[in-house]
Amino acid sequence: MSYQFRLATLSEVPAIWGILQQAIQRRKADGSNQWQDGYPNPEVVTQDIEKGVGYLITFNTTIIAYTAILINDEPEYDTIEGQWLTHHDFVVYHRVAVSDAFLGQGVAKRMLAYIEDYARQNQIYSLKVDTNFDNAPMLTLLQNNGYVYCGEVYFRGSPRKAFEKVLSK
Repeated sequence: MSYQFRLATLSEVPAIWGILQQAIQRRKADGSNQWQDGYPNPEVVTQDIEKGVGYLITFNTTIIAYTAILINDEPEYDTIEGQWLTHHDFVVYHRVAVSDAFLGQGVAKRMLAYIEDYARQNQIYSLKVDTNFDNAPMLTLLQNNGYVYCGEVYFRGSPRKAFEKVLSK
């Protein structure tokens, strides 16, 4: 039994979308408005994959988690109510989602470790991410993995808590 972190392919969009739909329903059940406005959607996932930024974790051959990982590509981060820890190259990731069947098994933490490896492989030592103020699972994950709250950024008119982690070289 093994985990693999790799680029997603277009043929995997339906499976990825299924995982994102589960995450969207969890956010709704938690009473959150995050991801309740038609975003993300299958077109966003398709665009991620076409741009080469859609990544997934498989367990054996089963897709169990998804995220989009970009380098220096988040214009909304230029305007932060607060201050980033660094002003160098950074990796940013969005749309972290884990299959319901694998919740509570450390998959999200594993995803963050893979993202850190990805950053180091690209000689980048800053990770930036944002989440909704009421996304308790993600907020806890970030706080338990060395991320520092830096302020707020805005997406589609809504504030998001912004975090950064500086990696050792």
